Amino acid sequence: MLVLLFDIDGTLISTGGAGLNALRATMREEFGIAEPNDVPVSGRTDRGIARDLFRAHELAETEAHWQRFLDSYLRHLADQLPRTRGRVLPGVASLLDALRGLERVRLGLLTGNVQAGARLKLRHYGLDSYFAFGGFGDRHADRDGVAAEALDASREHLPAETQPDRVWVIGDTPMDITCARSISARCVAVATGSFPREALEAYSPDLAVDNLDRLDHLLEVLVG
Repeated sequence: MLVLLFDIDGTLISTGGAGLNALRATMREEFGIAEPNDVPVSGRTDRGIARDLFRAHELAETEAHWQRFLDSYLRHLADQLPRTRGRVLPGVASLLDALRGLERVRLGLLTGNVQAGARLKLRHYGLDSYFAFGGFGDRHADRDGVAAEALDASREHLPAETQPDRVWVIGDTPMDITCARSISARCVAVATGSFPREALEAYSPDLAVDNLDRLDHLLEVLVG
């Protein structure tokens, strides 16, 4: 069995800023911070982003604060998704349709989004039915932890144990490449996010592409 683990933001979809808008609204509403400091978000987990925001504004890193942050963020994300001009990225729908039709392929997620946020985004863009399992950003501040969770989830979901050399990670940031290596998986880096192809190639992915619209080539590489 071949397992393909997809990132969401910048790989499958662009939300047009819905996530960032929800983050800023959460910091204003829950913590009274009108202009939140910028913290890195590309390739990061929601848990790690929240941690960095708490530190930047000298807020205690407690479970109570995290839960307040999460509840507000999900509420604002649901409100923002229909308000922003997002889209499914080039080639994604055709690739997912082709892969879902292959008996020996299973599709999962490896994303920094919390699970509820991931489902909100995918449902809004009509992609939620493709993915039955994955690793998410609810517990892990670093992406390597999410990769390990996704690999464990694939082993729980599939009838036979998933071997790392039968796993591909598809993502748009250097962190997708490095987290794939942390579980000994292969990686396709796609330059549809905030990193150009040249920057991704510096991290030596197994394949780097401008987007996911070369269906025959991608199927040949991924499935053989």
